[in-house]
Amino acid sequence: MTQPKGFEDTLHPDYVCHLHKAIYGLKHAPRQWYNTFTSFLVSLGFCHSQADPSLMIYQQDSAKIFLLIYVDDILITGSNKDIIQSILNKLSNEFSMKHLGLATKFLGIHIQKLSNAYFLSQSKYAFSILTLADLTRCNPLANPSCTKNPSTFNVEPFLADPALYRRITGSLQYLTLTRPNIAFSVNMLSQHMHDPQPSNIYMLKRLLQYIKGTLNFGLPITKTNLNLKSFSDADWAGDPITRRSTSGYCSFLGDTLISWTVKKQRTISRSSTESEYRALAALTVDIIWLRRLLNDFGISQNYPTDLYCDNMSAIALANNPIFHSRTKHIEIDQKILRDQIQQNNIRLHPISTLDQTADILTKSLSTPRFHQLRTKLTVCQDPSIFGGVLE
Repeated sequence: MTQPKGFEDTLHPDYVCHLHKAIYGLKHAPRQWYNTFTSFLVSLGFCHSQADPSLMIYQQDSAKIFLLIYVDDILITGSNKDIIQSILNKLSNEFSMKHLGLATKFLGIHIQKLSNAYFLSQSKYAFSILTLADLTRCNPLANPSCTKNPSTFNVEPFLADPALYRRITGSLQYLTLTRPNIAFSVNMLSQHMHDPQPSNIYMLKRLLQYIKGTLNFGLPITKTNLNLKSFSDADWAGDPITRRSTSGYCSFLGDTLISWTVKKQRTISRSSTESEYRALAALTVDIIWLRRLLNDFGISQNYPTDLYCDNMSAIALANNPIFHSRTKHIEIDQKILRDQIQQNNIRLHPISTLDQTADILTKSLSTPRFHQLRTKLTVCQDPSIFGGVLE
């Protein structure tokens, strides 16, 4: 910190202000607020979740209360309304707070309560991205990507600005919170933010046109069984320049999608088996975290998590107790996966490529195949608009 211009102390030019409170705009302000707020919650009897530091848990007899923090926005829920109200009263006495009632919107995500489910969507946020790109009247497309790029690209002059490209792509990353079906396309666009080429601008426009036709799409949260299952896939050497593979995996709690990831692998894989195995190892780490988080919610996973992979060689390698000399370069990944199998935390199953849900997270697909896997991801249109019923 330095003294503000025009208010320098000539006698003590090296002195700076000693803060008694965190001030908005300072880098450490959010951290100080988090420490202050969570310290008060701990004094009320809350404890931190082992899986997520932003989740606070309160337990009294059979009642359990959960409080989720995002800077100065909080969500609170639990099994006892009286205890929740008591906690809110104590928080209001300590901090200046505004109670907004039942959650209908949180961080730009619209929460719609249906008879048998909740529906999460970001239609207004998606429309704001189209407004930013000046494409509110564009023709919609049924697929955000294409299996074969055209030989020439008609570059949209407005989108050719690198600063605007980065701004829109960054906004699209947040949109994937309720649109996992566009996660692969957004991941591809994000890899060229430093120097977008005509092909990237063309794909950005395609994605925005797809969003135009699916403005009211989102994710349902349905009340089904609490069995955790996951799907893992990898596109071997999918990047034509670096030849690095793309990992994609997703996890369901019952019929509800709760976690998904699209990520380019850090190293080049020498075979499809190696790329698939690296994806499996990354998913295994994610499953460990999910099981720990579900345990905090009182959802004990006393049985192994079913993990589906469409590569038989990777499955054989995971179940083979003899470590082959040709796989020493993936020894750490091998140990993570095998340890979880031996501890009976995960159970590895083969699955047909046609039924592999994670396929939509690793590559460009034809439109019929894309729609098929989008349905498997449970991404659908707002039921209140077309009168459908969530199953």
